[in-house]
Amino acid sequence: MRTTLRAVHPCFRSRPFKNQRCRLHNCLGSGAVTVSSRRSYVSVSAAELRFGQPVHETHPHLLKAGEGQLPRGARGRDTLNDGDLVTPGITALEYAHRRAKLASKLPDNSIAVIAASDIKYRSGAVFYEFHQDSNFFYLTGFNEPEALAIIEKTGKDGDHRFHLYVRPTDAKAAQWDGARSGTQAALDVFNADETGDVSKLHKILPSIVAEASEVYTDIQTKDPTTTAFGRFFSGALSKAEGFAKIVETSRVKPLKSLINDLRVLKSQAEIANMRKAGQASGRAFTEAMRQEWTREKDLAAFLDYQFKIKGCDSSAYVPVIAGGVNALSIHYVRNDDVLKDGQLVLADAGGEYGGYITDITRCWPVSGRFSEPQKDLYEAILKVQRSCVAMCREDANLSLDKLHEIAENGLREQLKQLGFDVSGKAIDTLFPHHLGHYIGLDVHDSPGYPRRDSLKAGQCVTIEPGLYIPNDDRWPEQFRGIGIRIEDSVCVQENGPLVFSTEAVKEVVDIEALASR
Repeated sequence: MRTTLRAVHPCFRSRPFKNQRCRLHNCLGSGAVTVSSRRSYVSVSAAELRFGQPVHETHPHLLKAGEGQLPRGARGRDTLNDGDLVTPGITALEYAHRRAKLASKLPDNSIAVIAASDIKYRSGAVFYEFHQDSNFFYLTGFNEPEALAIIEKTGKDGDHRFHLYVRPTDAKAAQWDGARSGTQAALDVFNADETGDVSKLHKILPSIVAEASEVYTDIQTKDPTTTAFGRFFSGALSKAEGFAKIVETSRVKPLKSLINDLRVLKSQAEIANMRKAGQASGRAFTEAMRQEWTREKDLAAFLDYQFKIKGCDSSAYVPVIAGGVNALSIHYVRNDDVLKDGQLVLADAGGEYGGYITDITRCWPVSGRFSEPQKDLYEAILKVQRSCVAMCREDANLSLDKLHEIAENGLREQLKQLGFDVSGKAIDTLFPHHLGHYIGLDVHDSPGYPRRDSLKAGQCVTIEPGLYIPNDDRWPEQFRGIGIRIEDSVCVQENGPLVFSTEAVKEVVDIEALASR
């Protein structure tokens, strides 16, 4: 079998496409690209193709044509034409637009330097599962360790050059660890303008940095790691070779806030990926509620398996599976206890698809039936959660912080009706965490982005009110030891929310009906 390997359209790499026609390739700006018939292709045997991550030519079962379409009724911040998928749902063109948007925020003649994650070792030669640095992945789609991206601003608006330095292909290394994409793929698949061997950075970087007016980066120069790549950036090499010496401190500025501004507003393709993750994860939760469980770890294993067979790539984070009083610990992850009739089980888990996560929490009775106190407390939280989800729309002009205040007030009123003394700072004890956080490539996405700003269409958040009643004489006896949280992943739209996790049932009548089947 032979296949046609896509050629790179050079304008994808660095042009912002603002009403400018490319004479060579006949592309007109405004976000749309028309490739002329002179575009070249290379025909190679499919058996010869080897990359360090899935691409359409090698994994058509994972990267299918037409992926990444937006669910009906959803709206993101921009509309991108179809193109070659670099990662599930995300095209080469979208990655190029992201780099151009970042370049447009940089001062003239400056650079942004972003490093890939390094391999982390559990012990000796035993490594943890690799997880790419989210900012690096957002800008490149490249999912291998030991790589460096540089966005070099070359003109006005988003004009830039994209450098991607990676590990070269290596037959001996491939025998042990699998294929590497290599420098040619950096050009042909990931659309870099410049590439090279990442091990030569000590020779490549000085001239690039010397010509830059400012250097924007969040690379840390601490915590040495075991590879030469990690030591290069940590400062563990000699000062002549280390990144800290190459980049003069007086010219370095933080990059995080610039990328946060981009990442916090999701595109149509990102929203579609998050909906896929939410749909698969929600169905897994509903399936779990149909089963009988006697051990926390069994439920954790079931959810992880269901996320994957229903379409997710993996679990998004270490789950919380907390039976009974274990639910009073918000980040209980031991998941090693037994589940008993009369208890509630709190499950906080979610799947990941194409790098994008979903975050869901549901609580249900181990026996299949809520006791009256459990039901009363659950319904109180659910009422507040429904109300806050409904307000996740741009025209409500509310921030996450404001929604948190609304949730606190709503929970306070519900607790009063149940006979709680909520004077003083009682609500801080019973509801000790924030109502929600941003989600996307990370469970807590765009870290540091303020929750005080009004929510905008295209932002994705969690809404997760909860109540955790200590075994304390201050609280009504029938509610002591109960912990409940109800959480959905939500995309803010102009005049209403798009709930990613709607397939996970949460009404009392539905939960009890599932258990009775």
